[in-house]
Amino acid sequence: MDSDERLVSPECVDEDEEIELSLRPRRLSEFIGRSKIKENLAVFMKAAKMRGEALDHVLLYGPPGLGKTTLAYIIANEMDVQIRSTSGPAIERPGDLAAILTNIEPDSVLFIDEIHRLSRAVEEILYPAMEDYQLDLIIGKGPSARTLKIDLPRFTLVGATTRTGLITSPLRGRFGIVHNFEYYDVDSLKTIVRRSSKILGVEITEEGAYEIAGRSRGTPRIANRVLRRVRDYAQVRADGVIDKDVAVDGLAMLEIDESGLDDADRRLLRMIVEKFDGGPVGVDTLAAATGEERDTIEDAQEPYLIQVGFLQRTSRGRVATRLAYEHLGITPKNRGQNGLF
Repeated sequence: MDSDERLVSPECVDEDEEIELSLRPRRLSEFIGRSKIKENLAVFMKAAKMRGEALDHVLLYGPPGLGKTTLAYIIANEMDVQIRSTSGPAIERPGDLAAILTNIEPDSVLFIDEIHRLSRAVEEILYPAMEDYQLDLIIGKGPSARTLKIDLPRFTLVGATTRTGLITSPLRGRFGIVHNFEYYDVDSLKTIVRRSSKILGVEITEEGAYEIAGRSRGTPRIANRVLRRVRDYAQVRADGVIDKDVAVDGLAMLEIDESGLDDADRRLLRMIVEKFDGGPVGVDTLAAATGEERDTIEDAQEPYLIQVGFLQRTSRGRVATRLAYEHLGITPKNRGQNGLF
């Protein structure tokens, strides 16, 4: 369960996914923030179109919810080509990848989310496809096995990952364009909230948008989902207008505090502080103690907690910082040899 998914109930997921798609920008000019990435991509795409070639392969990495999938679709729109979308876990066998690659349109975009989860066998097939636009398939087994080469149309692979460290060097080296997605600043998120409120037909003040942006963990996906839940609160408990007071009350209902932490984040920090004396404690132990999956802690919770200075990742395990103690209102003990304070 991703951190942003904790903000919605299961029965409204389908509706929210449909609304979320309507909020996504479709052109580079509509994509808020990431000015350097947009500037570079605009140059690369224009050059590729001038040469009549497919755009070079693109790797996008960073925490979830920051716009990697959105940018993949924007690339396809800007290049005026088709896009085929899949994910690393969905491509189980080399034959699955071969079926996708032999059926894509020339110059089109193949988007693979969670590309770090490709199996080694599938990855080996991908290498010649990315470099030479050929598939090398082995037909048969044993002494009678033979290699079959299949020519592919030129295409652009856009890979997205939250765990760039798990991508092998040979695969990473075959991407000509690599961009890192970092958390958004509050002003950019406020602009995103204002844009989304117009699309949703919600009246929101500058102060209300700022309050939502400041508690959205630097993540547009979370900002949009929080906006929709605060919109519900405003319609039922207020006059439908989201001002600062309505935003604060709506966020309190969602149990999202001033730093953007929800109940699961605070429970994780309290577990480290109260049960493990502030750490260090291993992530597997934390997963067992909190009932969360290890991947959820590493991908959805830790990056933001580290970013805001509540958590440190050390060679011995996770350690709560003094800021975490202050945020929880707990007086730290003398930490002695574990080194933080």
